[in-house]
Amino acid sequence: MAISIIEAFDILDNTVTSLSSEIIPIEESLGRTISSDYYAAFCLPRFNNSAMDGYAVKCSDQGTIVKSDKVIYAGDASHYTLLEGEAIRIMTGAPIPKGCEAIVPIEEVKVKEDRVSLPKNIRSLAHIRNAGEDLKKDKKYISKNETVTAYTLAVFASQGITHISVVRKVRVAVFGTGDELRPHYEHIETHQLYNSNAPMFLARAKELGCEVHYVGGSSDTIDSLKSCILEALQADLIITSGGVSVGDKDFTKEAFSQLGMETFFSGVAIKPGKPTTIGKINNTVIVNLAGNPLAAMVNYEIFVAFIIRKLSGASASYPGIIETKMKEDFRCNPGRYTVTLGKYDGSSFTPLPQQSPGMVSPLPQADGFIITMPEVSLLKKGKAVKMMPIKWEFYSEQKRDIFTK
Repeated sequence: MAISIIEAFDILDNTVTSLSSEIIPIEESLGRTISSDYYAAFCLPRFNNSAMDGYAVKCSDQGTIVKSDKVIYAGDASHYTLLEGEAIRIMTGAPIPKGCEAIVPIEEVKVKEDRVSLPKNIRSLAHIRNAGEDLKKDKKYISKNETVTAYTLAVFASQGITHISVVRKVRVAVFGTGDELRPHYEHIETHQLYNSNAPMFLARAKELGCEVHYVGGSSDTIDSLKSCILEALQADLIITSGGVSVGDKDFTKEAFSQLGMETFFSGVAIKPGKPTTIGKINNTVIVNLAGNPLAAMVNYEIFVAFIIRKLSGASASYPGIIETKMKEDFRCNPGRYTVTLGKYDGSSFTPLPQQSPGMVSPLPQADGFIITMPEVSLLKKGKAVKMMPIKWEFYSEQKRDIFTK
C-alpha cells in the first residue's frame, strides 16, 4: 500500500544520516556543509578604531580651535596620547589614540594650516568602533550544519581561518533501465528512445553539490541490473528510473532485493510518481523513480533533494514553501495528492497548460510546483497556494504543511 508524502519524509528523516567529514581549504568550501562549531579566537574589531576619516578629539574642546600636527593611518601602531587643546587627524580603520573621546568627521571641521576649528556639539564616543562590537572572543560565529556561502568565507577569513571541517561531498551514481532506452550520444532505431532521465539526474545532483558517476544502462534482465547495482554500490546514493511498476519486465526492485536491499517504502500516494521506491543496501541509499520523465523529475525534487541534503549534513532539508496565489482558474484531478508544475511571476502561480507524466518539454518551463489535496477539484483565481520552487534553492529546517487545500 502506498504511503503518504508526509510518512515518506518521516521515514527518510529517521533513516538517512550525515556522511563523514573532511578538512579542506576555505577557498574550496563554497556550498559545503560545516561539520563543527567555530568560536572566535579574538575580538572583531581587535581594537577600538575610527569609523570615519576625521579628527580624534576631546569633548571638552568642542567649539574651539585646537592644534593638529599628527596623523594616524589604518595599519599604524599608534602610541599617541591625545591631550586637551589638541586634535589628531585619523583615517577610517586606524586605532583610536589614548585619551580620545570622539571622532569628528573631516567635513565637519575647518582646517587652516595646523589649526582645526571644531563644531560646537560633539557627542561622546561618536564614530568610534569598539573592540568586540562585531564579534567577541570565544563567541560561536558559525554553527555546525550551516552551508558555506561567500559571506561565511568572509567571517572565516576575518579570523585567519585557512581550513575548515565540512561534510564530504555526496557521491551519486545513476543508471537507466530498459531495453528500449539508449544514451543520447548513440544512434537509435525507430523503436528505441533516448534516455533523458540519466543526464537530468546527474546534472541536478551536480547542482545540489554532489559528485556524480554514470554507470550506464541496464537491460531488462535481473543479471544486467545486478551488474549495474554492484558497480554503483561505492556511491552514497544510487538513483535509477523505470522498472519499478508492475510490467512484465519491471525487474528493478527484484534485482535490488536479491542484493540485500532494505526497503523503506515502495509506493507513495502522489500523482505522478506513485511507484517511487526508496531503501538502502548497507550504507548506500537507493532511490528507484518512475521511468516517465516528468514523474521522475517531481519526485526527485521532493524526495531525492531531501535525501541529498540529509546526507550532506544540511540543517535545512525539508522543501521550502512560497505562499502565493493562483493567477487564473485551474481545474485539478481530485482523488490523489497531485503535483502541478507552473510558472511563478513573483506574485502569482500559473499552471503549465500541458504536463503529462511522460513529457519532457514542461520541465525547463516550470519555476515550481504545487501539491493539491485529494479533495481539491478547482483552484479559483486568487486562491492561496503553496509553491515549492525548482529554479532556486529554498529549504526549511522544519517540516511544514506543503499541501494546497
